[in-house]
Amino acid sequence: MTTPPRTPRERFIAALERRPIEGRVPHFELVFFLTMEAFGKVHPSHRHYAQWDQMSEAERRLHRSEMADIYIRTAETYEHDAIFIHPNPGTIDETFRLIDLIRERSGDRYFIMMHGDATYSIPNGEEMEEWAAWAYGQPEEAKAEADRRVDAMLERATALREHGGLDGFALCADYCFNNGPFLSPPMFRQLVAPYLKRLIAGERELGFYVIKHTDGNIMPILDELVDANPHALHSLDPQGHVDIAEVKRLVGDRVALIGNVNCGLLTTGTDEEVIESCRYALRSGMPGGGYIYSTSNCIFTGMPLERYDLMLRVWREEGNYPPQP
Repeated sequence: MTTPPRTPRERFIAALERRPIEGRVPHFELVFFLTMEAFGKVHPSHRHYAQWDQMSEAERRLHRSEMADIYIRTAETYEHDAIFIHPNPGTIDETFRLIDLIRERSGDRYFIMMHGDATYSIPNGEEMEEWAAWAYGQPEEAKAEADRRVDAMLERATALREHGGLDGFALCADYCFNNGPFLSPPMFRQLVAPYLKRLIAGERELGFYVIKHTDGNIMPILDELVDANPHALHSLDPQGHVDIAEVKRLVGDRVALIGNVNCGLLTTGTDEEVIESCRYALRSGMPGGGYIYSTSNCIFTGMPLERYDLMLRVWREEGNYPPQP
């Protein structure tokens, strides 16, 4: 008889593998930025260490220790099954140290992941026209650069695997606006899809779990995203007209699903609208397993903390699988 998953990490992995679980639906957030409001501590990503190299090693150890504690405290307080780390500074050595500290203090209790994308995302506003003209006018150069980026990420992933302690990657390059992808589907198939597929294959071959995140309306490129073979898709953005029930129907037998609680409503909607969004995500995502509860982005700066508390209340009351026979 197979032992059912018990720890948060085991339950998170079971959901990624679309295996049945009992008890509460796994939950995490890509980022919980409200650490100052919740704990009186500045989030690691809000810190600017301009003089990091000038610090004594004793001072650096104190900063590392506090950042590790913030990640663990967030997971403990809000019942996250996974911890997404944002190393700061982002060097490979500091990444190793942060992973080690979290593992030393929490053992194998939590699934630990970090950013692991290398594919082209939507350019920022200052570069958008120039980038689009370059990609359209110099496609072979754009493809060669895409290959180089994947090579560099896989080299980094190899170092992380050799070090140990990391369970997976979330690939956080955004591809879509609310009305559809930045690149047309034919251009996406040329400039992103092959490199996304190679990146995910390489990370999986190293033994990592892989979650593909993108906000916006993914429906025109859903087949390409699933064909790249991630373990899960995040964020299933309702503001981008993504219906989790339809995605579950179309691809739920091939990929796990994460998210769909409407961040716009969490910020500006009524309590009733938030509750309905939470319920819809749970009722649509839970059947058959392979679902992880989260917002359609993250707990971002400026979101009312009480709205996240409301989201968690619905989850605790209604996001529970029955015992397995």
